[in-house]
Amino acid sequence: MYDYLIVGAGFSGAVIAEQLATKGKKRCLVIDRRSHIAGNCFDEPDTVSTILQHRYGPHYFRTNSQSVRKYLSKFTDWLMADYRILSWVDNRYWQFPINLNTFEQLIDRASTPEEMMSTLSEWRVPIDNPKNSEEIIISQVGRKLYEMFFRGYTKKQWKLDPSELDASVCGRIPIRTNRDDRYLSDSFQALPRDGYTALIARILDHSLIDLSLNTTFSEVANKGLWKKIVWTGPIDEYFGYRFGPLPYRSLQFSFETIKQDFYQPVVQVNFPNDFAYTRIVETKHITRQKSEYTTIAREFPDDWHSGKEPYYPVPNIESNELYNKYHNLSKKHSDVYFAGRLAKYKYYNMDQVVALAISMTESLLIENP
Repeated sequence: MYDYLIVGAGFSGAVIAEQLATKGKKRCLVIDRRSHIAGNCFDEPDTVSTILQHRYGPHYFRTNSQSVRKYLSKFTDWLMADYRILSWVDNRYWQFPINLNTFEQLIDRASTPEEMMSTLSEWRVPIDNPKNSEEIIISQVGRKLYEMFFRGYTKKQWKLDPSELDASVCGRIPIRTNRDDRYLSDSFQALPRDGYTALIARILDHSLIDLSLNTTFSEVANKGLWKKIVWTGPIDEYFGYRFGPLPYRSLQFSFETIKQDFYQPVVQVNFPNDFAYTRIVETKHITRQKSEYTTIAREFPDDWHSGKEPYYPVPNIESNELYNKYHNLSKKHSDVYFAGRLAKYKYYNMDQVVALAISMTESLLIENP
């Protein structure tokens, strides 16, 4: 008999299982329908280049939380990494996110933060309370930079115009008037030295945790070998899509291994406009492995349907209203707990997922000592 069945062996499921086992001495069965652990963070070496590849898209770990960093550091050493990306527009590379270097490229001369701020103040469209992703960007940098870097990329990624998406989608990208060209601003930016798969394996390595891969919930649902369930999959799937499926965006990846040192100047290049793919990622830049080969991954946005991986919840009014129906229904199931991106239908960063998993476990152990 297990105390908990935990559905999903990604960050949420693994951290909750470890905390329940370590702090509460609870026996947990972790299942995953895939043949591997680590969920969408799964990484493995390319068979030719040996470069560690993120098979479900790049995962750039960063955090400002000392407690999350301290927790994960029990299971991994770190490889410090500044994630830098460029955007390919009009047959040239542009600095991105937008910063003073980008502005200088645009005006084709040296400039200052003061001039950039003054110019942006002229370009901005005054909007007091931006309601969508178009409004939040044009209210910060105006339409020209919005069209160059945001509109085309967002339409490909989401199959919706930015005006149809919540302001948080584009609003999470920083706009800087200094020369900070890092993609992210968090104080700690790094990769697990041995990769995410190795990290999750160490988190799950506990005598009170059993792991069963290639196992779906439906295969074990009626066995009754546990007292409570933690569900980290899509919340609408748990309830049999009772109110209809929640909308997601999916992705397809094309990996290519090339016999040369590097393919592109930085780890990620965005393609906002005339390409079917949204970005090319070359992880060798941040793993810093030595090889005469490199491996790149082209990322193609895709429609989601049953059988495909759900990557991104679609953040708009309609989908939020539908999620709320499932959330209200979940309150009636006192022995089932919902955790993680898919169960909460929210785009969390990895450190947020870890923090929420630890917090949920604390609540579970108070409720079920």
